[in-house]
Amino acid sequence: MLRSSRILVACGAACSIALAAASISAGAAGVEDFYKGKTVSMLIGYSVGGGYDLYGRLVARHMSKYIPGKPTIVPQNLTGAGSLRAAAFLYSAAPKDGSVIATFGRTIATAPLLMPTNTPFDATKLNWLGSVTNEVSLCLTWGASPVKTWQDVLEKPITMGGEGAGADPDVYALIYKNVFGAKWKLVTGYHGTNDIMLAMERGEVDGLCGVSWSTLRSRRPEWLAEKKINIINQAALKRQPELPDVPLALDLTQDREKLQMIKLFLDSQEMARPFAAPPGIPADRKAALIAAFEQTMRDPEFLSEAGKQSMDVNPLSAKAMDELVAELYATPKPVVEKAAQAMTK
Repeated sequence: MLRSSRILVACGAACSIALAAASISAGAAGVEDFYKGKTVSMLIGYSVGGGYDLYGRLVARHMSKYIPGKPTIVPQNLTGAGSLRAAAFLYSAAPKDGSVIATFGRTIATAPLLMPTNTPFDATKLNWLGSVTNEVSLCLTWGASPVKTWQDVLEKPITMGGEGAGADPDVYALIYKNVFGAKWKLVTGYHGTNDIMLAMERGEVDGLCGVSWSTLRSRRPEWLAEKKINIINQAALKRQPELPDVPLALDLTQDREKLQMIKLFLDSQEMARPFAAPPGIPADRKAALIAAFEQTMRDPEFLSEAGKQSMDVNPLSAKAMDELVAELYATPKPVVEKAAQAMTK
């Protein structure tokens, strides 16, 4: 009788393992069956040629081989309101079956927190896949501008380009204006940093904030080599090694409350190139997309292509993204309210 019980226990354990393995295999097969022969849309919240577009298309070229069934990933630029349009579409209108993913501005995660009336989505419910890298955001002016340093910003009025409420250029320009006293005026409505940079070259605006160091280095290396621009400051938790003399946003004040406010925005720099899927997609497809994104970040061909284009890769996992978003939403309410007020004109 004792021997029979042991056999039953052993059989039960073995059967459980076998059933679990079968379940995993069936799940993988189900994901593969869904994606095989399919097209996955990758929404890019900015115009062609900008930094988000470059990162989105780079990921699209390599990620499909790691999704079971190897679907074709097709990038689609969905511009508007500093990528809020793409985020809102992903959240509310995109199919909830894993056939649509998106990349949009790093400040999208904080937009519902700071602009609840303008953002019809909940960033904590998006299925974050990860971020390609963290980033340093810069404020810069064209070489001929009278503003060449941060001290000039506090004394001389100029015009800065923006994209729309919640977009990086608008957020940082308004924060520096309303919290730190920058004398600039914001002209908004451009479809991406690439468009603002062209406007800056044409003399329509003096400069912009929120442009990434990696974008500047990869898309406008001649500006750096020929010293065509003035880099005013850098928004990040750590100073970019190549910019040792450019002040950090955290260096601009010793006021505790102002530091808390600016840190709310600097935390988003840690998820500078975010990718997400809609809420409510099947759990097995969510897991497959996250795994595919993480494998892409280690792919030698992906890394080689990124290196050739001077694009930084310092990935943040989906789990770390979820934790960072939760941390942002734990910011004290009074600080959030003052930061939200500082984002208005």
